[in-house]
Amino acid sequence: MGGRHRQRGGWARSLGAVLGIFAALGLAGVFARSAFLPGPAPSPAALITLSPSPSQSPSPSFSPSPSPLPDRRKLVLHGTGDVSLDPAYIPNFRTFGYDYAWSGLGGLFKRDDLTVVNLECPVSRLGTKVPKQFNFRCDPAGLPAMHDAGVEVANLGNNHAYDFGPEALLDSRDNLAENDIAAIGAGKDPQQALAPALFTVKGWRIAVLGFDKVVEPPDAVAKPDHPGTAAGHDQKAMIGAVKAASGISDLVMVMIHWGKELQTQPLAGDVSLAHQLVQAGADVIFGGHSHRLQPMEVYRGRPIFYSLGNFVWPNLSVAGATTAIAEVTVSRAGVFTGRLIPAFIESSGHPVLRGV
Repeated sequence: MGGRHRQRGGWARSLGAVLGIFAALGLAGVFARSAFLPGPAPSPAALITLSPSPSQSPSPSFSPSPSPLPDRRKLVLHGTGDVSLDPAYIPNFRTFGYDYAWSGLGGLFKRDDLTVVNLECPVSRLGTKVPKQFNFRCDPAGLPAMHDAGVEVANLGNNHAYDFGPEALLDSRDNLAENDIAAIGAGKDPQQALAPALFTVKGWRIAVLGFDKVVEPPDAVAKPDHPGTAAGHDQKAMIGAVKAASGISDLVMVMIHWGKELQTQPLAGDVSLAHQLVQAGADVIFGGHSHRLQPMEVYRGRPIFYSLGNFVWPNLSVAGATTAIAEVTVSRAGVFTGRLIPAFIESSGHPVLRGV
């Protein structure tokens, strides 16, 4: 049974193992310093794959992984683009409540096995604005509705999680935990920011990681004794974290913030990084930041969603409101199949499915 009936498995023991592996890899100190415009609306059905290359699988399925455990069952996983619970940015929440954000999905996330969203703001009332063009602040009162909708993991590895500084970022982790939603992609130091959320679902051990390649402001990246987001431009740290997570799990999911705003195709460097992450052990990659849908690629049998666009977000243009949910099914034998489920932000903060 999916939805709220799954359980996290061995969190305290597994986290200790992860941090031990991270320490052995030296990930603690390898970090580098480091108005959305209208446009043509892409069709999710047209975004299934990039042009084939010799390194890509010709279909969204792959040969079975070796030696499946006897109690493994089919998995259904979902990922979404940007989610905002900021009532100043989406006034509809003041009128209709936070359930409005999820009421157009027909309970999709309640019926699956794991859902990951990109939470594009600190979910905290603490902290002060950092100097930047846009500062968003999610309302902790919106988290119960997100939990009840079936969301298990929130990625804070993005360019708005640090909008109100380190105090709000760490408070976000606490507020999410209080609502039984795992935070990834940010933390009190590099180890915590890079640590995965761990689940045991239907006989599968699943690790979920978050990375932030879009650094804003420049000091938003986690460093020793400095809270922040995960990795920044340090691709070696990302690859190392994936390898470490792969060593303690059967399946590794990654949500990453990268690319360039308003673009409908991924950057060449991000395609290269995605391939390296799959080579390191990533099984599913959900991308975001461009505020536009981008293609799904299948590389070595693993689905890569380069950008899932907006999701719980204002309706600022047809192109920006055209979105999709990434769905990945994993057979008992380890065959991965990915697809985009079309949706449209019909009113600000209110995505509605247009296909299942």
